[in-house]
Amino acid sequence: MKKYLILLIIASVVSSCKPKAIEVTTANVRDVLTQYGKENPENEVLIETDFGNIKLRLYDDTPLHRANFVKLIKDGNLDDAEFYRVVYEFMIQGGEPALQLPYRLPSEFSPKYFHKRGALSMARPVENNPNMESSAEQFFIIMGTRYTEEDLKMEMKYFGLNLTPQQKQTYLTEGGSMDLDQKFTVFGEVTEGIDVIDQIAKLQMQGTEAPVKKVPMKVTLTQSK
Repeated sequence: MKKYLILLIIASVVSSCKPKAIEVTTANVRDVLTQYGKENPENEVLIETDFGNIKLRLYDDTPLHRANFVKLIKDGNLDDAEFYRVVYEFMIQGGEPALQLPYRLPSEFSPKYFHKRGALSMARPVENNPNMESSAEQFFIIMGTRYTEEDLKMEMKYFGLNLTPQQKQTYLTEGGSMDLDQKFTVFGEVTEGIDVIDQIAKLQMQGTEAPVKKVPMKVTLTQSK
């Protein structure tokens, strides 16, 4: 009995020593994530799936989105994540479908980051969101499709985009989804495993944006600083 009580006490002490997740709210989101980002500078992510692994690099100059994604991983908010929305030649969207955190992320648009094939971007609510703030927990990776010269010019004009020559060439040769540019925050990109995106996107169930079967994922940080 005494041994049992000692074990309970030890377990309680260990539990109380675990760092508590920092609560982020609408009011403190900038301050908390800015500080969190300074203390947690990781920017390399591994996503393991049944179809293979995807490696991501998070951009340091989208600091709020990078810090938030690192925090999601460290807090365990992606422990039960899956790719639950897949659209062939467009994107695969993931996260924990039922998770709803009590804050949004201020947009961090940058003209040098665009929705090329392999871009990592954060989803966002479309309605009642005039500042185009990002979801705090749902993300997507672009599969995209290649543009023709004619489509490129037409969509640049329609969406009011001023792309660099290199960005134009990327859309022509590698593909992407230009209609999302400057509307959703790109905060990283695939560095390995782009073919895995294609395999998952092919699971799209006819007439829906759901995969024909669950696509669970394991998300971890691959470097510590």
